[in-house]
Amino acid sequence: QVQLVESGGGLVQPGGSLTLSCAASGISLNRYTVRWLRQAPGEKREEVSCISTTVGSVYYEDSVNGRFTISRDSARDTVLLQMNSLKPEDTAVYHCNGDLTRYSGGVYYTDNYWGQGTQVTVSS
Repeated sequence: QVQLVESGGGLVQPGGSLTLSCAASGISLNRYTVRWLRQAPGEKREEVSCISTTVGSVYYEDSVNGRFTISRDSARDTVLLQMNSLKPEDTAVYHCNGDLTRYSGGVYYTDNYWGQGTQVTVSS
């Protein structure tokens, strides 16, 4: 059974930092495109950052660009989201999502997995 597990959330003051980690059992995250998405109460879920399996291919949503850094720890098969200069508007539940498209027998298949999420609260 595949499980994605996020960790590293918590309560932090504005301007502070947190590092979120996404780990998986049952699959190798090193083979997957991994996204971090967040959802605040009453808001739509939004993609914050993404890292593909192509070295150097990353994406950041405009509001976090320059403050967040996504990376892989290939040895530990995890994906990290370093969050600096946190703002109250960063408060949300952060989920990681793993996505792999494979081709077999003339058909494309997509494997897609979600974690349960970790709460990030930025408040003084």
